[in-house]
Amino acid sequence: MNLEHNFNFGENKIIKNKVGLLKLAEELGNVSRACKIMGFSRDTFYRYKELVEEGGVENLIEKTRRKPNLRNRTGEQTEKAICEMAVEFPAYGQVRVSNELRKQGIIISAAGVRCVWMRHGLENMKKRLRALEEKVAREGLILTESQIVALEKKKDESTAIGEIETEHPGYLGSQDTFYVGTLKGVGRIYQQTFIDTYSKVAFAKLYTTKTQLVAAELLNDRVLPFFESQGLNILRILTDRGTEFCGKPDSHDYELYLALNDIDHTKTKAKSPQTNGICERFHRTILEEFYQIAFRKTIYNSLEELQNDLDVWLVHYNQKRTHQGKICCGRTPMETFLSGIQIWKEKVVSLNPKDLN
Repeated sequence: MNLEHNFNFGENKIIKNKVGLLKLAEELGNVSRACKIMGFSRDTFYRYKELVEEGGVENLIEKTRRKPNLRNRTGEQTEKAICEMAVEFPAYGQVRVSNELRKQGIIISAAGVRCVWMRHGLENMKKRLRALEEKVAREGLILTESQIVALEKKKDESTAIGEIETEHPGYLGSQDTFYVGTLKGVGRIYQQTFIDTYSKVAFAKLYTTKTQLVAAELLNDRVLPFFESQGLNILRILTDRGTEFCGKPDSHDYELYLALNDIDHTKTKAKSPQTNGICERFHRTILEEFYQIAFRKTIYNSLEELQNDLDVWLVHYNQKRTHQGKICCGRTPMETFLSGIQIWKEKVVSLNPKDLN
C-alpha cells in the first residue's frame, strides 16, 4: 500500500490522522496495536485501507453533505404570513394557524407552520407573546381584543406558577399550608406560611390543625403587626383554593379577616394547588435547611420547642441568609424589604398623602 502522495495534509487534520493510522500499522506490522495507540477500531482501519487502495489518499477526504433543496422550503410570502399571524393571534396553535391560512388560499401543513415558528423563535405561546410585546413597544400599536385576552391569560398563568409581578413590599403576599409531619404525643403538625413576594421576607407558625381560624391567626399574630411596625400595609394575598383559605365571603373566618383589613384575595389556578410557586420554593428550602436537620439533632416533645427553633431559623433566613431572587440579587430578604419601603412610599403614599400621618 503506497501512502506517498503530494496531498497537502496540513489542510485537513482529519485526513492526516487517517493516513497516520495506516502508516503506523505499516511500521509496527501490527494493526491491533496501531489502532489502540491511535484510538481507532480495527473495522475503521480496514475501511480506510480499502478506500486508499481503491482511489488513493484523496479517497479519505470527507464527502461534503448534500446541499439542502431550497425548493422544498416554505415560500417567502407564506413564511411572512405565518409570522404575522403568530403575533396577531399568539394564542393560536399550529393546527389552527394552518386552517386559518387555508382560508386565505395559503396551503401549509401544521408541521410546516411549526418549522417556520422554530426558525423565527416563535414555537411556543410565551415566545409569541414576547414578540407581540416587543412589537407593541416598538411601533406603539393598539392591541386587538384577541391579543389582550392572550396577554391576560399569560399574566394569570405566570401568577399561578410563581412568576409574579410585584412592585414593592406589601404589594402581594403569598400564603400556604405546609404539612410538617407527626410529633409523638402531639399529633399532626401543620405550618402556616406567609411570604412577601417582593422581598421574600417569610413568616411561619406551627399548628395542630389547618383551619380558616389558624390561617387568619398567622396574619393577625405575626404578619400584620410586622407590616404595621414598618409603616406599611398589605394590598393583596395569593393562596390556593384550600378550605382554610376559601369559602363564602360572609361566613368564612379567613375571608372575613381579609375583608376587615381591606386586603384583596387572589386564588391560584383551579385544581392546581401546587402552583403557588413562591411558597412551594420556600417550603423546599425550609424542609432541606431546617426540618431535616432539626429532626436529626433534636427530639421534640412539644409544639413550643419546635416553634422556638423555627423562629431562630427564620431570623437567620430573613436577616442573614442571602437570597438569589431577581429582586433580592444576593441581598437578604430584610435588606430587600427595607430598601423597598421608599418605593412603597412613592407608589402608594403619594396617591394618598393621609397615609403619611
